[in-house]
Amino acid sequence: MISIDNLKIAVIGLGYVGLPLAVEFGKQHSVVGFDINTSRITALAAGTDHTLEVSDEELAAATHLSYSSDIQALKDCNFFIVTVPTPIDSSKQPDLTPLVNASKAIGTLLKKDDIVVYESTVYPGATEEVCIPVLEEVSGLTYNQDFYAGYSPERINPGDKEHRVTNILKVTAGSTPEVANYVDKVYNLIITAGTHKAPSIKVAEAAKVIENTQRDVNIALINELAVIFNKMGIDTEAVLTAAGTKWNFLPFRPGLVGGHCIGVDPYYLTHKAQAIGYNPEIILAGRRLNDSMGEYVVTQLVKTMIKKRIQVEGAKVLVLGLSFKENCPDVRNTKVIDIVHELHEYNIEVDVYDPWIDANEAEREYDVIPIAEPALNQYDGIILAVAHEQFVKMGIEKIRALGKDKHVLYDLKYLFAKEQTDIRL
Repeated sequence: MISIDNLKIAVIGLGYVGLPLAVEFGKQHSVVGFDINTSRITALAAGTDHTLEVSDEELAAATHLSYSSDIQALKDCNFFIVTVPTPIDSSKQPDLTPLVNASKAIGTLLKKDDIVVYESTVYPGATEEVCIPVLEEVSGLTYNQDFYAGYSPERINPGDKEHRVTNILKVTAGSTPEVANYVDKVYNLIITAGTHKAPSIKVAEAAKVIENTQRDVNIALINELAVIFNKMGIDTEAVLTAAGTKWNFLPFRPGLVGGHCIGVDPYYLTHKAQAIGYNPEIILAGRRLNDSMGEYVVTQLVKTMIKKRIQVEGAKVLVLGLSFKENCPDVRNTKVIDIVHELHEYNIEVDVYDPWIDANEAEREYDVIPIAEPALNQYDGIILAVAHEQFVKMGIEKIRALGKDKHVLYDLKYLFAKEQTDIRL
């Protein structure tokens, strides 16, 4: 087994997950951060992280970290950590292409006694059923004889400055008991919150995928309750506040379920379940309900506009926020785009304003060109879609001032009191 003193780490994929990990390891050990995005490498080498997960000061503190988009820069590494995305395709099936490509690249460099650890979210069994055969084929080496594997699921929460990679307890696993101990030891070099060593790679994979599946199902329940209470004329937040006075009531709130985790991970589990002959009814029902919330929001808005005698076709609506969560520039799998698309179905003109996101990324990913600043007295409808701190600081009066004399304000995130808005989820 590799001596800790001779540890040379490669982190493949420098996004929201990989970069914070590379930076922490790079404060004390030799690390090469690899990404196929050359502009990303250039920016990081210049000391800037556009995802805002790592500050310029933190980047500078990682004195043993270098960056490259050339896979050959990793040839001397012996501990490979894979943190590439694991998205779903248009049919909501797992897309393991980035994971397979990363495994192929590592396979060209793999040497005897090297260890490859995967952090990307997958279905139980994917590491050993999909990734390991690729490593063996490309390298010509034999698994658990010439090289070894581990799994340590990421637990990064984008935009969260309180729960960081070092103070979130880390699950670890290895392909043999000895490797499991070693992988656990390596992560304990930086994880101050400690680790939990799972008995197998499959257990660690399953633990990760159910973390977000559980949240998805719980939010789906609250979303369904919100629909029911709205039909009954009952304020959902008031109900949840009252129920929350019991010590064991879980504090979930209704809303859009997007992002690279909660809105995606359940499909990895359901894919595997169906592959082994089981149809997961509750998980898929929750997914269908959460995926329908954008359409429901627009239906509520349109009905309220009609009640106020506001012409719907040709109306102008402002959507405040496009990222998948507050105070974060990440637009991956944002469900706000469902609202935008549904508004267009009614021939409504839509302006999107989000001070956090990269406008070029929004245009590239969703063909949406965000406005630089909303003008006063312009909108027939305003949807508070994301709870960015800037919107909170604006206050209700300034947000209302963006609307015409007669307009509808939909507070999707409960930023303001019920009596200050026209609709809440």
